[in-house]
Amino acid sequence: MSDHISASVADGVGHVTLDRPQALNALSYEMIRELAAIFELWRTDSEVGVVVLDGAGERGFCAGGDIRELYTYASNDDHAEAREFFRAEYRLDAMIARYPKPVVALMDGITMGGGIGLAGHASIRIVTERSRIAMPETRIGFTPDVGGSWLLAKAPGELGVHLALNSRTMDAADAMHAGFADSFVPSERLPHVIQALAERADPGSPAEIVMLFDETPGPSALALARDWVDACYSAPTVAEIIERLRAFAEGRSTATTGGAASSSFPQHPLDPGATAYAAAAADELETLSPTALTVTLESVRRARTLRSLEDALEQEFRLVSWFIEQHDLREGIRAQVIDKDRNPRWNPSTLAAVDPGLAARVLADERFDPVWPA
Repeated sequence: MSDHISASVADGVGHVTLDRPQALNALSYEMIRELAAIFELWRTDSEVGVVVLDGAGERGFCAGGDIRELYTYASNDDHAEAREFFRAEYRLDAMIARYPKPVVALMDGITMGGGIGLAGHASIRIVTERSRIAMPETRIGFTPDVGGSWLLAKAPGELGVHLALNSRTMDAADAMHAGFADSFVPSERLPHVIQALAERADPGSPAEIVMLFDETPGPSALALARDWVDACYSAPTVAEIIERLRAFAEGRSTATTGGAASSSFPQHPLDPGATAYAAAAADELETLSPTALTVTLESVRRARTLRSLEDALEQEFRLVSWFIEQHDLREGIRAQVIDKDRNPRWNPSTLAAVDPGLAARVLADERFDPVWPA
């Protein structure tokens, strides 16, 4: 057992904990291999009837993959090892999604990126008042992966596109509305949930037991923003999304084509909070990697047409295999994590300079062995 994963079996419950709290339980390659071995072992263990997955410490379940480790791979041109990391991670995510026993994921605190890969595909996904859920990849010149595009594609309307492009952080109510979580349980009651799962009596299923602790988290800001988000983020390109956000924020119509407005904003008095939110979203998009935004928009929209999580993971693998060789990923990690100057220098620096055919070309790239060989 590694120093960063702890696992135990008692009273029919397999309890596995990400135990790297000083790094917000960020996933290293070693941790991914360890988790895969545990889940494989427990698959046929008659002593394990349900699996509980959580993170050590009070700050978060898992902040994502180990970005510094990824930066080392990318900076040292160790791209083959990076691809093995992603293959192993994606296989683990799919294993959890298809696991023959209930997996209860406790997304208490920060749960982002690779943390979504583990918890977002579990059969029972619990959030708390401390949950902060996001796929924040565009902030580092990257794209949502670990099956994130699959979840984002299934979010209501265009909310998934908004969440992906803006790397927007969700609270518990937002996560449930967007389809990233199933139940809201106050953090102080999580130990009682685990105890109840251990003491469960047939015919009570784990899902029914969790429902005993389920509460209503309150209104979702995402749900309230749905009308104007759909109107703005349904635009065909990122540049046009930004233009629609600006138009909505300023209370004007967007350009017309053939006499019809290219977007349909809600026909009611503008909410100052909504217009400020839209203006901030537009401002934010103009600071992020044009390449990452362009590819991410196409990734989420294509994921809507895919048949399974595994298909989405294969699509994401083609994207990340390309991104780890690109300037913007290294530069984004440098600016956000290594030097922390928050001043990335993207190349190209504008949306207009991005090749319009780039996303389609990258998505069609099959140079590397897939996650699941034929």
